[in-house]
Amino acid sequence: MRRFADLFQQLDASTATTAKVAAMVDYFTQAPPEDAAWAVYFLAGGKPRQVVPTALLRQTACAVAGIDDWLFDECYQAVGDLAETIAHVLPPAAGRSDAGLAHWVEQRLLPLKGLSPQEQAARLRTAFDELDAQGRFLLVKLIGGGFRVGVSKLLVQRALAECSGLDPKAVAQRMMGYTDARHTPSAQRFQALVAQDGATTLDAGHPYPFFLAHALSQAPTDATLGPVTDWLVEWKYDGIRAQVVRRAGQVWIWSRGEELVTERFPELEAALRGLPEGTVLDGEVLAWLPGQDQPAPFALLQQRIARKQLTKKVLAQAPVRFVAYDLLEQDGVDLRGLPQQVRRERLCALLARPELPALPEAAPWTLSPEVAVADWAACAVLRESARGRGVEGFMLKHRSAHYGSGRTKADGTWWKWKVDPLTVDAVLIYAQAGHGRRASLYTDYTFAVWSRPPADAAEAAAVVEAIRRREPAQPEGLQLVAFAKAYSGLSDAEFARVDKVIRATTLEKFGPVRSVAPSLVFELGFEGLNASPRYKSGVAVRFPRMLRIRDDKPLHEADTLQTLRTMLAGPQVAAVHPVPQPSAV
Repeated sequence: MRRFADLFQQLDASTATTAKVAAMVDYFTQAPPEDAAWAVYFLAGGKPRQVVPTALLRQTACAVAGIDDWLFDECYQAVGDLAETIAHVLPPAAGRSDAGLAHWVEQRLLPLKGLSPQEQAARLRTAFDELDAQGRFLLVKLIGGGFRVGVSKLLVQRALAECSGLDPKAVAQRMMGYTDARHTPSAQRFQALVAQDGATTLDAGHPYPFFLAHALSQAPTDATLGPVTDWLVEWKYDGIRAQVVRRAGQVWIWSRGEELVTERFPELEAALRGLPEGTVLDGEVLAWLPGQDQPAPFALLQQRIARKQLTKKVLAQAPVRFVAYDLLEQDGVDLRGLPQQVRRERLCALLARPELPALPEAAPWTLSPEVAVADWAACAVLRESARGRGVEGFMLKHRSAHYGSGRTKADGTWWKWKVDPLTVDAVLIYAQAGHGRRASLYTDYTFAVWSRPPADAAEAAAVVEAIRRREPAQPEGLQLVAFAKAYSGLSDAEFARVDKVIRATTLEKFGPVRSVAPSLVFELGFEGLNASPRYKSGVAVRFPRMLRIRDDKPLHEADTLQTLRTMLAGPQVAAVHPVPQPSAV
C-alpha cells in the first residue's frame, strides 16, 4: 500500500505527462504482479463498490480522533474532501504495515462488505492504526469507491507499453474489459497484459479498443476538411456505443465503458446469433419503438438499463435496436487497418449476404444509413433537423481513415459535429465544494429558474429578500425552482471569482452544501431534457454545463419553468439563446 500511495502522490503532484508515465513505469517494473494488477485496475478507472457506509466512516474517525461531530463537520467544510479530512484528524498510527496493495484490497477492504457495523468499525480502527496519512487517504477513497487520479487510460497503456516493450496498440487491445467488475485483477491478468507478443491468448469474446471521434465546433468547409465527397456522413445517434462480438458460437455485447452488457439486451443477443462466425461490429444500441421511423429518447433506454430485472413488460415498453456502422472483423480477420470506405462496403455486403435471414422493418438490428449531401452548406442545413429526427448531429468519417484506438488522429479522423446545445439562463442557489485540486473551492452548483416570469425587478428582489429571511416559498407565489446541477464549463479564474461570491452570500449550511442568496445568473447548455416526476421542476436535463456567467442579465430576466416546458413539448430543435464560440466560454 505504501508503494502505491507514493505513486499516487507523484501522479497527483505532477502535471507533466512524461513524469506521470515515468512514475507508473517505475511502479509497474518494481511492484509484485498482484499489486501491479490492482494498480492498473484503479488507475484505468476501475472502482470497487462502496463497502462501508459514509456515516460509519465518519463515526469511526471521530471516535478514533476523540472529536465531536460538529468539529469533524467544520474540518470537512474547510477541507472539502471526506478522505482528506479523515486522514488529517486521525492521530499518528501506532504501527506500520508493509503489506502490498493486493493484500489490502483482497484481505482487508473487500471483506468489509456484509459485516456488521460493529465489526466494520473494529477493522477500520485496526487499519487506521497501520497506515500513515497518505495510506489512510487512499484507503478511504477505495472503501468509498471514490478513487480518482489525474491520469487517463491512454497514459496507463503508454506506461505498460514502455515497461514491457510492446506496441501501445497491443496493450490497448489486451486492456479491453480489464476494469469490468466481474473479473478480479490478479497476477496472471497483469502478466497477460505485459507478456511478449504470442505469449498470451485473448478470450473469444474479447472486443477491440473503441475508436473515438473529435468534437467539431465550427461548420466544415472545403478549405478546412476538403470536399464533402471525401467523407462518410452518418447521423450521430444518442444511445449506448457498443461492439458486438460473434465468435465461438456465442455473442458478446460490450459497451464503450468496457462493460459486458449482453444480458441487458437478450433480444439483441438472440438476433445477432445470425451473424457469421468471426464477426465484430461497432455501432449503437438505441431504444426504438415499433412503427417509429426514428429512435426513442435516451431516457427510455436509460430507464431500461436502470432496472435490475428485465421483465416481459420492461422489454415490451423499451424495445431496443442495434444500428451497425462499422465492420472491425470478418471471418476472423482484423479489418481495422483497411480504409473506412472499404470497411463500409464490406459491412453493406455482409448484411446483404443471401445466407443471412432477411431483416424485417422492425428488426432488432440494422445498418446505419449513409447521408447523401451535395456540399457542406447542404450538410449544415440538414444538420438543423437533427433533434427533430431524434439524433444529436452528424458523424464525419474520412473515407481513407483506418479504425484507430482511442481518440487519435494517427490512423485517420472521425469528427462528431453535434447540434448546438439547448440553453437557458438560470440562477445559482446552492453550492458544494469540488474534488481533487478543486476541493477547497465551491465548484459544484445547483441552478433554478423562475416559477413564472417576475413582473419586474422589484418582485424578483422581494423573493430574494424572503429567501434571505429564511421565509418558506409560497406555493402560489413567485419562487425559484431548482432544476439542474453543473460543475464544468468555467475557467479556474471564474471558479475562484464565483467561490468568493458564494462565501460572501452563504445563508445556510447543510453538511457540505451551502445555500446562497440568489445573485448570479449563468447560461447553462445541455443536450436535451425529459419529463421526470422525480424532480420538483418536472424535468431532467442531460449533460448540463455552464457556458458563461451572465453579468449582463439581471435576476428577473432569468428563464422560467415555461421555457423548459416549451422545449419539452417541442422537437427541441434550437437553442433559446445565442451560444458563444468556444474561445469565449
